[in-house]
Amino acid sequence: MPVEEIPKETLLWMYETMVRIRVHEERVAELFAQGKVPGFVHLYTGEEAIAAGIMAHLRKDDFITSTHRGHGHYIAKGGDIKASMAELFGKKTGSCKGKGGSMHIADLDVGELGANGIVGGGIPHAVGAALGIKLNGLDSVAVAFFGDGAANQGTFHESLNLASIWKLPVVFVCENNQYQISLPAKEHTNVKDIAERAKAYGIPGVAVDGQDVLAVYEVAKEAIERARRGEGPTLIEVKTYRFRGHFEGDPQVYRSKEEIEWWKENKDPIKIFEKVLLEKGIFTKEELEQVWERARKEIEEAVKFAEESPWPTKEDLTEDVFSTPTKGVLVWQW
Repeated sequence: MPVEEIPKETLLWMYETMVRIRVHEERVAELFAQGKVPGFVHLYTGEEAIAAGIMAHLRKDDFITSTHRGHGHYIAKGGDIKASMAELFGKKTGSCKGKGGSMHIADLDVGELGANGIVGGGIPHAVGAALGIKLNGLDSVAVAFFGDGAANQGTFHESLNLASIWKLPVVFVCENNQYQISLPAKEHTNVKDIAERAKAYGIPGVAVDGQDVLAVYEVAKEAIERARRGEGPTLIEVKTYRFRGHFEGDPQVYRSKEEIEWWKENKDPIKIFEKVLLEKGIFTKEELEQVWERARKEIEEAVKFAEESPWPTKEDLTEDVFSTPTKGVLVWQW
């Protein structure tokens, strides 16, 4: 889509969102290395254009489901960065009161139904949200984010089948970052594009360059508008690349340093977008630098908030859970 056709305020929002995600993830990497963030951390660095390009079309009353690599989705959907940072620290002021951590961040107030440590686990949740939307006669949409590995799970196929039959307002977004943990996509999927699988369910499927936010924005616009009109789901495959390991601490013996550096140098989504914005004279270099300054300040304030926040107490252990009267099983309740 020609950049001139997109409102300037939308372009600024997408750039700011990408920068905020990048600064956030780089800072989280440092904090994890310092031992301040417990558990596993999967960073979104390099994939920022996807969350920004998709979420530019979503409203607060739309829903998303996320993955174990979900910080970027949460930020782009409008989540409170202070609350998410506190959640990463395991603090009581976190978005899930410190009980979810990096892989299970959620915020129902902004329509983030939850990141998910189970591969493909969020896909049917988005279908459920879309069914609720349709039954209530609303024009909201649900978006399911998942990786290339999740496209080989039964939940993926079952969800596409059901959503297509009932013409549910859901958009399936496969973030194909080339690796299912350490297994290259070409070795776990015998089709050129995962988007081709949409044909089996009679719905549109499109593959797009996930490093080009304008391309993502254009494809997402059509899919989301189609869902709002009641015409059913779309499968979008965004070809992308994670700049860091599958998780922090990943030795990455399955790919070369040269490959990683090539992507950073030639396919950095922020650099690509910056070049367009500057060459078209939409923003000046100084204006874009101010975006980075604001993002760094915001993230540091969030870190300070998280560090100064209280830890959960022993009494908080059973808060937000209930037990069944027969077996006494503790179940999480949002």
